[in-house]
Amino acid sequence: MNYLAHSFLTFSDGQIVGQFLEDFIRNRDRFSFPKEIQDGITLHRAIDTFTDAHPALHEAKKVFSPLVRLYSGAFVDVAMDYFVANDLSLHSLHEWKEHSLRVYRVLNENQKWLPENFKRMLIKMEHDDWLYNYREDWGIKFSIQNVLNKAKYLDKDLPVFDVFLQNKDILQECYNNFFPDLLAHAKGVNALLEIENPF
Repeated sequence: MNYLAHSFLTFSDGQIVGQFLEDFIRNRDRFSFPKEIQDGITLHRAIDTFTDAHPALHEAKKVFSPLVRLYSGAFVDVAMDYFVANDLSLHSLHEWKEHSLRVYRVLNENQKWLPENFKRMLIKMEHDDWLYNYREDWGIKFSIQNVLNKAKYLDKDLPVFDVFLQNKDILQECYNNFFPDLLAHAKGVNALLEIENPF
């Protein structure tokens, strides 16, 4: 899952911070953060593990794998944020906007925990409102290009966005078969975290 899905699948402000930090910290550093942030890191990992094993996401990877091979999972993660952002059963458009603003506020209020490379990215994320604009084709195109630019062994001009557009219906079906299961799983993981840490 990508940034929007991870930020949506949280149950506290601290978890928002942890969900975003997970990809930017070393494993041994996770215990240096407050408990709620640690819970967000744990939740992020549980989400990724569940996502990697889900049959619907295996089908989604087949859309991209002929073009990008082992990088297909990264592009599926980005694509799923498009469908999350357009899922009005989760939030109205106004609520998605409010969600995005809340995430930026929480991250900015917790800058003391953020590494410098994440702080630089956060400035761009907030300025261009990545989270809300994942609902737009151009927003996903921008994110896909970001993945291409960072991928060491991929041509930066590969038509990955065209593949996304041509296969929206297939990817939408994969999302429909996947996200309710992921939401239930995230709620279950959070319930266990609360049982383990009742105070």
